[in-house]
Amino acid sequence: MALTSRERVYQALQFEGPDRAPRNLWSLPWAELHFPEELKKIREDYPDDFAGAPGFCRDTSRTIGNEYAVGRYTDPWGCVFVNLQEGVIGEVKEPLIRDWAADAAKVHIPREWLTIDTGRVNAFCGRTEKFVTGGCCPRPFERLQFLRGTANLYVDLLDPPPGMAAFVREIHAFYCEWLETWAATDVDALNFMDDWGAQNALLIDPAVWREVFKPLYRDYIKIAHGAGKKIFMHSDGHTLAIYPDLIELGLDAINSQLFCMGVEHLTPYAGKITFWGELDRQHLLPHAAPGEIDRAVRLVHETLWKNGGCIAQCEFGPGAKPENVRQVFASWDRLTARA
Repeated sequence: MALTSRERVYQALQFEGPDRAPRNLWSLPWAELHFPEELKKIREDYPDDFAGAPGFCRDTSRTIGNEYAVGRYTDPWGCVFVNLQEGVIGEVKEPLIRDWAADAAKVHIPREWLTIDTGRVNAFCGRTEKFVTGGCCPRPFERLQFLRGTANLYVDLLDPPPGMAAFVREIHAFYCEWLETWAATDVDALNFMDDWGAQNALLIDPAVWREVFKPLYRDYIKIAHGAGKKIFMHSDGHTLAIYPDLIELGLDAINSQLFCMGVEHLTPYAGKITFWGELDRQHLLPHAAPGEIDRAVRLVHETLWKNGGCIAQCEFGPGAKPENVRQVFASWDRLTARA
């Protein structure tokens, strides 16, 4: 009997030899704008094994504008993003917090995200055989950057000003409550994220990361596992320095830029964590030929697949060629599908 998507993902996460690598396509609105037919056909030919549960929140977030449109967008926290390219997300140019003690009260913590309709979420989970992830994604490092400005935050992390620690505790408490709310539903997994890597190293001193942020992530993972859920993390860039820490914390799956770090450098962690993608979207997806994509997938499979432990994840975003996105899934199927 064929596995359901939910069973397939669990077997991959637990190194139990699924019938093929689970598939997970991420697509930005850019792909919908530029390649709608190609994207539709990829989804038809390579159905996703994952589904994201809507929160069906009873209270609505306060936003202004469209986060993917050219112009200005105000997010639920009150941060104003300026976007120059349709189909992607812009940047905050004027941070809300100039002084932690004076300005923290200006921030709207979106407690409306806690008003999820548990019954409707559970009904959604019950109607699908896919592996369902919750509609929550704490991102403390990035949220602090959006609120304070990246350069300002880096200075603050080295010499914390008055009021900063109290604010970090406040948003962490909110994020924990948000995860606990979702953990009480029937979803299979929770998520969190922070983009930690530059091109060659972590964005901050790993010692500072371990002091300030690792304890936050420990709480997130503990909440998920305490409720019997898996937990996934996304982080762009060169994050090799914190892989041992994430494994120590018990993280189930990590979405990171394998080719930025060098796939061969991840060999020590194969079989200890699931590699939730991803193929190189800086160089290969936009510039390579399908044959090069196939070789790249084979490299990941040969290096990191341990009777599971990999998810065929791919992002169809700016610059990516549709034939290369298609090849990612075709290659993973060929390499892992059991007859």
